[in-house]
Amino acid sequence: MRFPQGAEWLIILVLILLLFGAKRLPDAARGLGRSLRILKSETKGLHDEDDSKDNVEGTAASQDQLPPSSTPAAEAAPAAEPAQPTEAVQPDSSKPQT
Repeated sequence: MRFPQGAEWLIILVLILLLFGAKRLPDAARGLGRSLRILKSETKGLHDEDDSKDNVEGTAASQDQLPPSSTPAAEAAPAAEPAQPTEAVQPDSSKPQT
């Protein structure tokens, strides 16, 4: 199968113009451009996410090789207690309790 030549492209463009109309073609092209831009940004985001995941895994692997005596002090500190409410919630006195 061969690629369309000059006159064949002209016929294809005229058919598309007749099928969709002159008003809808710019809107369709704009929508297609937006879709391609979104697709491109999402795939770039996935590639960046994969790269950052590889960097984090590589960093974690290098930290596993450290001797146990060199652990940071922040990891050895006990967890802070959760904050206690300062004021108790009073039940609504206007409603009868059941």
